[in-house]
Amino acid sequence: KMAMDKESNAYTIIFATIMVVVVGGLLAFLAISLKERQDANGEIKKKMEVLSALLSPEEMMKVSRENAEAEYEKYITGGVVIDVNGKVIADGEKGKDAAFQTNIQAQYKDKNIAVNKRTYPMFTAKKDGKTLYIIPIVGMGLWGPIWGNVCIAEDKSSIAGASFGHKGETPGLGAEISLGFFIDRWVKGDEKITDENGDYQKFDVVKDGTGGQTTKIDGISGGTITSEGVEEMMNRCLVPYTVYFKTL
Repeated sequence: KMAMDKESNAYTIIFATIMVVVVGGLLAFLAISLKERQDANGEIKKKMEVLSALLSPEEMMKVSRENAEAEYEKYITGGVVIDVNGKVIADGEKGKDAAFQTNIQAQYKDKNIAVNKRTYPMFTAKKDGKTLYIIPIVGMGLWGPIWGNVCIAEDKSSIAGASFGHKGETPGLGAEISLGFFIDRWVKGDEKITDENGDYQKFDVVKDGTGGQTTKIDGISGGTITSEGVEEMMNRCLVPYTVYFKTL
């Protein structure tokens, strides 16, 4: 039999084709094999982010990837999904699962979904004998997505806790939205999402040092655009929940 000339173009093309098929098949196999693990890790991360708005930093130090599922089930008792007008789409035990499965980041990025067609998830929690409400939020910073969870107290108005995250904000500047000192600015005072009539009251993130009032929050020095991104996502995402709270 005549051996194929390894210097020929035909040999090169055939060899390259075989390599593409083999490597492509291997990558596809790995992607399928790892998807279940990746999905599981994503769910654990999401549960830890929800808990981080509910629990203190000291309590969160006791939450790990190994016990996050148990801690989530310990505190999160239910959930609800509403529309932009505060109307219930799913609630109760079904609502808890529906709220978790709702991907607000995907909805926010999908320009084909109008704002008034998005769905709004919320988790109900029990802690120290009190009912609290955890609201996921999403927005845009200077360099990419920002997100968070806001914990509303039993009065359905006061902010009891919060956590913020980002994908690529500048270290030492906008990235500091995830740090405790900035989160405390939303929690330590008398911050409320509604006025005495139960209507949403707009937050202003300021840079003149006059924050610390009910609806005025000091921004991050040098991180103006990211701070404004937090302001925008708070004011956009929380409104439907204040309408829903009025029905309770």
